[in-house]
Amino acid sequence: MLYHAYEWTHATITPLRQASEMGLQAWSDPRNPWSGTPVARTMAASFEMFNNATKRYGRPAFNIDVIEAHGKPAAVRQEIAMEKPFCRLLHFRRYGEGCSDGKDPKVLIIAPMSGHFATLLRGTIEKMLESHDVYLTDWRDARNVPLTEGLFDLEDYVEYLIEFLQFMGPGCSVVGVCQPGVPALAATALMSEDKDPCRPDSLILMGSPIDTRVSPTDPTKLADEKSLQWFESNMISLVPMPNPGAMRRVYPGFLQLSGFMSMNIDRHIDAAMRQFNNLVKGDGEPTEAHRAFYDEYLAVMDLTAEFYLQTIDVVFQRHLLPKGEMTVKGRTVNLGAITDTAIMTIEGGRDDITGEGQTHITHTITPNLPEAMKEPYTNPDVGHYGVFNGSRWRSTIQPKLAAFIAQHRK
Repeated sequence: MLYHAYEWTHATITPLRQASEMGLQAWSDPRNPWSGTPVARTMAASFEMFNNATKRYGRPAFNIDVIEAHGKPAAVRQEIAMEKPFCRLLHFRRYGEGCSDGKDPKVLIIAPMSGHFATLLRGTIEKMLESHDVYLTDWRDARNVPLTEGLFDLEDYVEYLIEFLQFMGPGCSVVGVCQPGVPALAATALMSEDKDPCRPDSLILMGSPIDTRVSPTDPTKLADEKSLQWFESNMISLVPMPNPGAMRRVYPGFLQLSGFMSMNIDRHIDAAMRQFNNLVKGDGEPTEAHRAFYDEYLAVMDLTAEFYLQTIDVVFQRHLLPKGEMTVKGRTVNLGAITDTAIMTIEGGRDDITGEGQTHITHTITPNLPEAMKEPYTNPDVGHYGVFNGSRWRSTIQPKLAAFIAQHRK
């Protein structure tokens, strides 16, 4: 009923939002002789803030059309390399003088399936495209996947990653951003045990909750304190009609977003107040930056109930991977099988979601990987999102990551 109440509320305020949009147009129209007055700007700002707070945010576009590859301009075309019911494997193909015709390392960037769309990694992708052949997991919104496509859980996630790597062929590196750390490590172990020629040359895990018993944070404490039954009773809803995935059990994106917002509510309130004041003043640059950030941040997707509950159970409550007890379709994941995939772990010193050491523990639980193939790195100045986006990502973190990939390329 929670999802239905959310949809009903959204539908109920639609007339108010339409009236607000008309008000915004009227007060900001340059043909209005009072549009430049403080009163008009204040009214227009109020209407815009209401619209932004109540509208539905759809899946953003990547908008990666031109980048610099090896210092020279290159066009980028987004292609669907493989399509599965719950995920598309995207290839960002580059065209231009700076492209190296297949000589750059192939990299699979695994986007987190944690409520936001893969477009959250736009800055990650743009920087990696400068010197890498980039593929990306583009997870689908579960509310748009018909029930006829079946279920999707954490074990299916691992199998998807293996299938994507086999499609890409030998010589790939994998970058797991946040949530994908556990399935990426599990996929690498299974492929290593099978001596699969497509197992990754290197695996980079960024802010990943490999073992949440290390330095617990507020999100990991919540996952551990509540029972699995509590999560199923309070966090799972049925997708309402007329969505394509109607009657599918999901963890709604709006619930995940409310959790994100509540962690830093003061910061979001301050940002909203600054945006209102900038709109009144007519200060265009910061208002556009605010819109761009929140257009991305407020766009959320639903997760399948089975994936969400299995992740809570396996990763955050029973910690099966670091304990050597995780299974995928009946097979035990043996991290000791990883002997020739180099592993780099990256953490942020200000990360309040993935605690200190939760990712670096990977080096302890892969006992048969030579020390020369392990590299932990902590940037003390970044939080969770700064690990893979922003100025320090571009200037410091990504160059270290790129050097690691190059060093261990076979």
